[in-house]
Amino acid sequence: MSLIPATILTGFLGSGKTTLLKRVLTEAHGQKIAVIENEFGEENIDNEILVADTQENIIQMSNGCICCTIRDDLRATLQDLAEKKRKGELQFDRVVIETTGLADPGPVAQTFFMDDEVAEQYLLDSILTLVDAKHAAQQLNDRQEARRQVGFADQIFISKADLVDKDELDALIHRLKHMNPRAPMRPVHFGEVALKEVFDLRGFNLNAKLDIDPDFLKVEDEHDHGHDHHDHEHGEACDHPSHQHGHEGHGHHHHHDDDVKSFVYRATRPFNPAKLEDFLGAIVQVYGPRMLRYKGVLDMQGTDRKVIFQGVHQLMGSDLGPAWAEGEPRVSKMVFIGLDLPRDILVQGLDQSLV
Repeated sequence: MSLIPATILTGFLGSGKTTLLKRVLTEAHGQKIAVIENEFGEENIDNEILVADTQENIIQMSNGCICCTIRDDLRATLQDLAEKKRKGELQFDRVVIETTGLADPGPVAQTFFMDDEVAEQYLLDSILTLVDAKHAAQQLNDRQEARRQVGFADQIFISKADLVDKDELDALIHRLKHMNPRAPMRPVHFGEVALKEVFDLRGFNLNAKLDIDPDFLKVEDEHDHGHDHHDHEHGEACDHPSHQHGHEGHGHHHHHDDDVKSFVYRATRPFNPAKLEDFLGAIVQVYGPRMLRYKGVLDMQGTDRKVIFQGVHQLMGSDLGPAWAEGEPRVSKMVFIGLDLPRDILVQGLDQSLV
């Protein structure tokens, strides 16, 4: 049996997760989607599209989608759904997990790799994060969960963009890209988004052949003034509008410094595979819980093919990608997204892993 694709839908309270989900569920795409909600309450999918009462653990919807609450834990729910599918008791093509607005998506994502039974039955496709343009600045300042949701995202949808002016939206996008340069982001209006931007993004394959997005480092490149490894960081003197809050007329601005940050490492010499493996292995032992996502295209000694590598927390995977093209500069590029990561230690260790 082929693996069941799974999508994690996250975003802070009121960001529009349910609106997006409802749109996906009611669109005529011919797919049967199992939805796992880890809380039923005010954010519940509107009852008019449910055909059974919510006392049931699994609810069959009018369009063939199913919805289940997590009573115990996610692992048990996923296994239960897979078993029912295997026995022919339930028909569905994929799973969407809608997290509570206060959730850190990390443990949800890890379920797909840490549990053998789940890993044998499901493929985690991507994490989608909704960001509420109207309230994002405050939420990102005040709530670590909101920052983590951005850091984990494979795709960011910005809701309520019509409620803010262009400068405010630009400042928000600038800030989000600084936190997570690898996730494409775009405004959505009332959840109206093409299904191809929601499913089969293959954003989370740790070991499969990965299509590397050539733009995933572009945001950092804009700030990189030809230095070898060190790109622009927001220092105390940064006066970008997203770094100022409500102090007009006071002659100073409050500097926020997000704890979720990204930085890019580049090298023009190839890596020694054994040294790099030892260093990364040691780093994830110590800093793994703070490393949200990391990804790279590497020039490795001993192969003419690109090595694609990515990870989440302590889980890493790598694979051989396409060959380096003739005349293409063999530059290794890595992006790290995490909570207060020790950039200097990472840069030093990576430098020492080069041939």
